[in-house]
Amino acid sequence: MSKRYKQLLEKFDNTKAYGVTDAASTVKDLKSAKFDETVELALNLNVDPRHADQMVRGAIVLPHGTGKTVRVAVFAKGVKADEAKAAGADIVGTDDLVAQIKEGIFNFDVVVAAPDCMGLVGQIGRILGPKGLMPNPKTGTVTPDVATAIKNVKGGQVNFRVDKKGNIHAGIGKVSFEASQIAENLVSLLQAINKQKPASAKGRYIKTGALSLNMSPAVKLDVNELTDIK
Repeated sequence: MSKRYKQLLEKFDNTKAYGVTDAASTVKDLKSAKFDETVELALNLNVDPRHADQMVRGAIVLPHGTGKTVRVAVFAKGVKADEAKAAGADIVGTDDLVAQIKEGIFNFDVVVAAPDCMGLVGQIGRILGPKGLMPNPKTGTVTPDVATAIKNVKGGQVNFRVDKKGNIHAGIGKVSFEASQIAENLVSLLQAINKQKPASAKGRYIKTGALSLNMSPAVKLDVNELTDIK
C-alpha cells in the first residue's frame, strides 16, 4: 500500500457506511491526482443475470452530466444521416463505418443506430458487443429519433448493466463537481436502477455500494438508504 493511499485512508472512516450526501462530500476530499478524477459508483445487486428475467439494464441522463466529452458514431442514411450530423454526431456512416470498425478503428465512445441500419450493425455485433458498444433500444441508442439520442448521450447519459456477478459500475461525474451535484447525479442513477428491480429478485436488492475516484479508496454507501431511493 502506497504512502499516498494510506494518507487518503486516514481522511475518512472506511468501516462506516455513508449516506448519499456525506459520501459525496467525503469522496471529494479524496482527490489526489493531477487530473479531474471521475467519481465512480460500484454496486452489487442481488440478482442472477444468467436468468433473462433478472437482467438489470437501462439508461439515465444525469441532471448535471458526467463531465466527460463523449464521441458519438451514428449508423444512419438519408434524412436520418442529415439529422445526426445537425445534432452534432462525430461520425455518421453505413457501410464505410462498418468497414472502419472491422479494421479496429474506434474513434468514438457510443454507437447510435437508426432502426433501418440495424441489419448493418448486426454484421459487427461480435465486435461491438464485447466492448459494450452495441446499440440497444433499452438504452435509447436504437431509435428513429437519432437527434434526441445524440443529445442525451452528449448531455450526460449513463448506460448501466449488471455483469455476470451482479455488479454495476458507472461514472457519475467529476471530482471538480460540487458535492450537491455528485449527490443529485447519484440519486438519479439509483432511482433508475431501483425502477429496474426484477419482480423475481428476492431479498435485499442492493447488497453493497461504494463511491470512489480513479486513484482513491472506496467510500462505503448505506445500502438501506440506497434501496429506499425511489
